[in-house]
Amino acid sequence: MTIKQFNATYLANDDRLLFRFNTSEDSEFRFWFTRRVTLFILAATSHLLVKALEQSHTPEAAKAIAEFSEEAVKKDREQSEAVKPETYEPASTYPLGADPVLVMDVKCALEKQGSEDMLSLDLVLPGGANINLKMAGPTLQAMCLLLNQLREHAAWGEVPQVQDVATTAAENPQKPQKPLMH
Repeated sequence: MTIKQFNATYLANDDRLLFRFNTSEDSEFRFWFTRRVTLFILAATSHLLVKALEQSHTPEAAKAIAEFSEEAVKKDREQSEAVKPETYEPASTYPLGADPVLVMDVKCALEKQGSEDMLSLDLVLPGGANINLKMAGPTLQAMCLLLNQLREHAAWGEVPQVQDVATTAAENPQKPQKPLMH
């Protein structure tokens, strides 16, 4: 299954995002993303992408490359939207139903697929089921750009740094530490 388009909308009354995507197989998946889930996805993907770049660059260079890449995607997106805005095309089938499903938690990891790094994003649903999305390159960047724009629109604050989460857990040893990329 290949992701064709993403779409998301901030719903102020619910303080959450309606996130949906359609596939080349004419299926659509709809999810509710809370503030916590959205901020985690943004923080984890940023952290994992920098860590992947650090395998062939210094930490400072890796961070600079990631920031440069993010800015390039923003500019490219702005230019393409000025020329031809893309409209979301709803699909004809809804494997999880037409109503959005609340995402309870997220697990992120980087995986190698051939020569390309892929982000594996597990959306944990009620009852323990999950949906796994694997994204690379432009698809991953487009999703992060969309979520970040909606985070800004919703005034959800800055994306936390993964190191901040680790520092907080180390300072409070009474609480069990959770894995950083759970």
